[in-house]
Amino acid sequence: MHAALTALGLAIPQKRIVVNLAPADLPKEGSHFDLAIALAILTALGALSVEDLAGRVVMGELALDGRITPVAGVLPAAIAAAAAGRRGLVCPEACGPEARWADGLEVVAAPDLLSLLNHLRGIQVLPEPPRGAAGPEPRYPDLRDIKGQETAKRALEVVAAGSHNLLMVGPPGAGKSMMAARLPGLLPALTPPEALEVSMIRSVAGELKGGRIDRARPFRTPHHSSSMPALIGGGTKARPGEVSLAHRGVLFLDELAEFPRVVLDALRQPIETGEAVIARANHHVAYPARFQLVAAMNPCRCGHLADPSRSCGKAPRCAQDYQSRLSGPLLDRFDLTVQVPAVSAADLALPPPAEGSAEIAGRVARARAIQAERYRRLEPSGSVSTNAEADGEVLAAVAEPDAAGRDLLRLAAERLKLSARGYHRVLRVARTLADLEGAEGVSRIHVAEALGYRVGTG
Repeated sequence: MHAALTALGLAIPQKRIVVNLAPADLPKEGSHFDLAIALAILTALGALSVEDLAGRVVMGELALDGRITPVAGVLPAAIAAAAAGRRGLVCPEACGPEARWADGLEVVAAPDLLSLLNHLRGIQVLPEPPRGAAGPEPRYPDLRDIKGQETAKRALEVVAAGSHNLLMVGPPGAGKSMMAARLPGLLPALTPPEALEVSMIRSVAGELKGGRIDRARPFRTPHHSSSMPALIGGGTKARPGEVSLAHRGVLFLDELAEFPRVVLDALRQPIETGEAVIARANHHVAYPARFQLVAAMNPCRCGHLADPSRSCGKAPRCAQDYQSRLSGPLLDRFDLTVQVPAVSAADLALPPPAEGSAEIAGRVARARAIQAERYRRLEPSGSVSTNAEADGEVLAAVAEPDAAGRDLLRLAAERLKLSARGYHRVLRVARTLADLEGAEGVSRIHVAEALGYRVGTG
């Protein structure tokens, strides 16, 4: 700080300077306070007046030579400042494009402290930064590339239509990762408010470059060696983790059973609540984490449990040991579980499928539109927009099956010992199947298919 002010040619008094960061009980850390502290000192020295800074939010890091370097979190700070009716935002020049996404807010983006000081005093005028560009139309790999696997493709369509969670189990090379990578291409494009939500999280994580707002749904694929802070969030500065960076998108966990069990079990709370809460001794941070969980795993360590000619000599005990790495409560949170068998040479020789991502995405869009209209009437607050989010009285009102479906579900719940969570997840999937069909109500056939996805893999 002293070096940056000296670079302006200012003689700093050789006395103690006390900076009060209020409120005192709120933890404060990070270099984004540098610029605000420097401007406060300049005001105290008489180089600036209080009116020059009144009503402005200031954030930025100071280099030793007085340059103002980028900091994370400018976009959410700008939106909060606009919502609070503040006069403007002062930030680093590199962060100006993302700050300009906040409507009704004057943005001053300065390259260095001297230019900012001259601007605030009216000696020179800094140009208004341009608003960050919107990303190009997203392009995704096509589901037409996948040959065979019709059951898994159908499950992928259901998952996309209702925003459900999916677990795929199958041998290596069956196409599990390829299908997961094609899920974002089946989902509707982000709405402007959703794109802004996603970008704010990326801004806090320092991943928003040049203020560019992406229109593609997030698709995060953390490695199975990821730690709990990396996946859930945390660290010394309580950064958002992969579950939050996947907000409004897909979190794909390949080789699910290879993740540490304690890390996987930490997913249970974000899946249920839609947010990741990072607790510290003196404060809590909550990041949004409304994501779709898609996971893939082998049936056993060698992966060839169903092929006696290739499986190891420990089958089926090896499969029990391998799959027991996943806790029952975590498995209970998957709405659909499907077997993905090995692709045969006959399947590979087939011509490309008639349906690709575009055709399936069209059906998904129609089902999502039905859900959006339904929940707009039932939940005007906007807290529910897809079947996966429906709960309580709302779920009972929209997913109550007919008499035959009710009898089937009751029988299945007793024989298969479904938990209350599993029971409700079957109802949600059945409602999505009815929406894909354009049916007004949930019937026995929808319940039967939903149960098949729930328990068909054993």
